[in-house]
Amino acid sequence: MMNSKIIFLDIDGTLTLPGQNEPPESAIRAIEKARRQGHYVFLCTGRSYGMLLPLLKYDFDGIIASAGSYIEYRKKELVNCPVTEEIKRIAMDVLKKNGIFRTVECVDGSYTDEEFKRFLRAHAEEGNNSELLRWREQIERSLNVFPMREYKGQPIYKIIIVCSSWEQLKEPQEVLGDDFVFSIPGEDEYGFINGELINKRFHKGKAVKLVCDYLGIPMSRSVAFGDSINDKEMLEMAGLSICMGNGQEEVKRIADELCPSVSEDGIWHAFLKYNLIEK
Repeated sequence: MMNSKIIFLDIDGTLTLPGQNEPPESAIRAIEKARRQGHYVFLCTGRSYGMLLPLLKYDFDGIIASAGSYIEYRKKELVNCPVTEEIKRIAMDVLKKNGIFRTVECVDGSYTDEEFKRFLRAHAEEGNNSELLRWREQIERSLNVFPMREYKGQPIYKIIIVCSSWEQLKEPQEVLGDDFVFSIPGEDEYGFINGELINKRFHKGKAVKLVCDYLGIPMSRSVAFGDSINDKEMLEMAGLSICMGNGQEEVKRIADELCPSVSEDGIWHAFLKYNLIEK
């Protein structure tokens, strides 16, 4: 259709509450109506393919996973580019050497250092660490996250990192800086430094352009929704960028527009406001 738009939706904090797999009913209704009206809807997430499987019971036109290094359009694989074996080996070694907890993301799921949860249990009485432990255990039950001992060397697309000091990151940034973007928003509310190591060859912004080019849709007719710093390139690339009301302040400054939070039916209201669905 001549007036078709293409909509890119982040998941955690945008389509769903962080770590959850059930979007608000209003968001699902908005997506269904937009697709019936001829628009394309893509998930565009940092999650690995295995971590977003629970959401695929809903219909989307395509998937951008692992921050752009895995892309599908209607079950057709467009991009599948994991980290090379040599870079993976170097990354895993230097992160472990510096006491950084790692979660590697693969197509079949993700694998996390068991020591991380043991560390959290040992410090459960300090601050809010017990809340973080409960949150991670919830995610590991619902998002195909397994202990690192079960990792069998599958190709990896992204590495999640958690540590307790910036000093621990100095050597990894020196060694891995040519190959990875260190997407780190800063210390979280629990006193940890956490972030993502994203393959420099890919990010959400490049993925948005690739999909638009593939479908022959001008970038001016693309709409992106996000909430966190790993959505930065996607929001900068899209014709219209919208940050959720629950988003990070830095991301709100990047976006063209704001919409209500996930818990306030933000997707539904934004789809109506920007004529992605009929009133």
